[in-house]
Amino acid sequence: MTANQGPVSPFPETPDSEASLSHVPVLAAEIVEALAPAPGKVFVDGTLGGAGHTRLLLERGATVYGIDQDPYALERARQAGLPGLHVLQGNYRDMAGLLASAGVTQVDGILLDIGVSSFQLDDAGRGFSYHTEAPLDMRMSQSGESAADVVNDLDETELAALIYEYGEERHSRRIARFIVQARDKAPIETTVQLAEIIKRAYPGFSKGIHPARRTFQALRIYVNDELGALRDGLTAAQSLLAPGGRLAVISFHSLEDRIVKRFLLGSDVLTPLTKRPIVAAESEQADNPRARSAKLRVAERAAVPAPEAS
Repeated sequence: MTANQGPVSPFPETPDSEASLSHVPVLAAEIVEALAPAPGKVFVDGTLGGAGHTRLLLERGATVYGIDQDPYALERARQAGLPGLHVLQGNYRDMAGLLASAGVTQVDGILLDIGVSSFQLDDAGRGFSYHTEAPLDMRMSQSGESAADVVNDLDETELAALIYEYGEERHSRRIARFIVQARDKAPIETTVQLAEIIKRAYPGFSKGIHPARRTFQALRIYVNDELGALRDGLTAAQSLLAPGGRLAVISFHSLEDRIVKRFLLGSDVLTPLTKRPIVAAESEQADNPRARSAKLRVAERAAVPAPEAS
């Protein structure tokens, strides 16, 4: 097994709070409408990231418990000193326990903005991007098995299955074969190294969407157990919502959206408020490319029925 890489970039010594939390949230107006933040209300942002959505809730007087497993995101939020924000370190799949440790058992709303944040993508050293040379890491929590461990240790069949399942990549077997052939000569340790191997494996590639996109997505999802965390997080969110409370989930690819849709339709206590996912307006998609694949689903916890008259 290749050695796990440690943290790859230090915190800024003298951060500018506004600059360090300049994330532009997707579907901002839609989230505000769905969650209806107001003074006295308590929310959970289970994927704090750059705190873009959290700011919207705080600006309207709400209290927010922001959860993130990424130590860099948490440090940015702490340094910003946003009034009304309580920062909790961990995975949102464990939100029930994290909130209980803070003395909170019910909340008025929960937001989950799934996947990798803009900060993580923009930080070349984190290894999420196939465009920039960096250690092949991809760990949001900065601990555990890295993407380099995965591509160097799994056998060809396991690697092909992973790329197909989590990346929906139709050339998964060919890509896995090229990866195994390359690592037999030397370990695969960087993002560009892997991206070039995938490019060579991809039949007929000349230009357009980089052929490494789906494989990098698959590795990131696997390394961070993103789909398992989503399933656990939805269950935890359902238990935390007060009657009439709302859950808003933003997903960015079909695997995530399918899990959210099925969970909401199968829930005994959550009522979906969106028959189809809400997508960003064309103007937002033009201004923020990340919004092009965003899908928002909203559900409401059923109110407690009134007791029958005796």
